[in-house]
Amino acid sequence: MIEYSKVCLHTIGYELPPRVVSSEQIEARLSVLYERLRLPTGRLELMSGIKERRLWPPGTRPSQAATLAGSRVIEKAELDPQKIECLIFTSVSRDMMEPATASFVHNNLGLSQATLIFDISNACLGFLDGMVMLANMIELGQVANGLIVSGETAEDLLESTLLTLQDDETITRKGIKPAFASLTIGSGAVALYMCRTGKSEDRPRLVHGTWRANTAHSDLCHGGQHRGNTILMATNSEELLHRGVETAQATWEKFSGKKGWQARNIDRFFCHQVGSAHAKLLFEELGLPPEKNFETLQILGNVGSVSAPITMAMAMEQGVFHSGQKGALLGIGSGINCMMLGVVW
Repeated sequence: MIEYSKVCLHTIGYELPPRVVSSEQIEARLSVLYERLRLPTGRLELMSGIKERRLWPPGTRPSQAATLAGSRVIEKAELDPQKIECLIFTSVSRDMMEPATASFVHNNLGLSQATLIFDISNACLGFLDGMVMLANMIELGQVANGLIVSGETAEDLLESTLLTLQDDETITRKGIKPAFASLTIGSGAVALYMCRTGKSEDRPRLVHGTWRANTAHSDLCHGGQHRGNTILMATNSEELLHRGVETAQATWEKFSGKKGWQARNIDRFFCHQVGSAHAKLLFEELGLPPEKNFETLQILGNVGSVSAPITMAMAMEQGVFHSGQKGALLGIGSGINCMMLGVVW
């Protein structure tokens, strides 16, 4: 468990891709497969709770998506880019293996040569990890501020999955299951400017956090390049669901052990969103009131590391999360890793 007293979540912003792709449109592309396997239409939305997801224009790089969100935050907060002391890029998606994608974002945003920059990679938990790393440096006085960015690009994964399912005439009902999670992925970008808390600031503060690793189950979701440049992901969705909630239970036990952070004390929950069944089981097993869960799953899908922070950003924008309230970011990533962060506004 970790506690903070000096960390302000000054400004958060996001960027939504322009292309909207519905679950109905995805199923239409798989109509031949659906007919052969006698799968009912509407199955994708029914099982996932996802009506639509968003995609960038073809060729958009993760650094370009992250730059859009970073630029929005810099403009919104009226920041001087030259005074940003740290930049952390946290997406599952990356431009390339080397150099760090943060390098491209740093150049795009026109940040100072004195800026500390690096990538953090931890599946869908990356952004929350970035918050902890930056908060640690702020709390210790190593930096006064920093910017965390994430730009997820689902286009190649979704297209590769659809083409593979269309081309494989031997695939069975059982064989389609590992690819199901890939059809729920969406794109998006989010950025957060954090700094040392001022005495009179009426802004959210990061005050509390804890985490757990359950890596005996790191085999349940694997993604990467296959057969040249084709990107595919294989997921044991059902087992990942149960082991993920199991890991969340252990994390919640520690998180809620701090006075004032039981479910009754928290006004809003912002979760990494995989599917409606996941959210339902998570809240049931942790004993959390579902009416406090602010969701974007239906319109964004699973946006990887962007999911939890963009959900909090939208809740703030809509006035659902506001001054005088407590919020909890609940993150779960394949691996399996879980992190929960407490925010007081």
